Amino acid sequence: VQLQASGGGLVQAGGSLRLSCAASGRTLYVDSLGWFRRAPGKEREFVAAINRSGGSVNYADSVKGRFTISRDNAKNTAYLQMNSLKPEDTAVYYCAAARQGAVYSSSLYYDYWGQGTQVTVSS
Repeated sequence: VQLQASGGGLVQAGGSLRLSCAASGRTLYVDSLGWFRRAPGKEREFVAAINRSGGSVNYADSVKGRFTISRDNAKNTAYLQMNSLKPEDTAVYYCAAARQGAVYSSSLYYDYWGQGTQVTVSS
């Protein structure tokens, strides 16, 4: 399974961005999709996750109410709509895929990782 993240960029505080994560290869083995991020000098942290049906989602407290995760299974693509962006959201965002169907926040449960996409929020 290969994951391709895109949609990052530079945005002013209060602005919006939408990230995409396209999966290819043996996508039948993929159930949950997640987003993580790593800010400069910090550990990688969980952002959001969604299961295959979209009926179960999970968000980090820091993004609740501002970010929305969704997916289009016909396109094998997950999205992260990010609104009301803050400078502290600046990070490299990574998408991840899991063979299991729970929306865990721990990276240990994810089997496949894409390359990151840079999000920079200016104040």
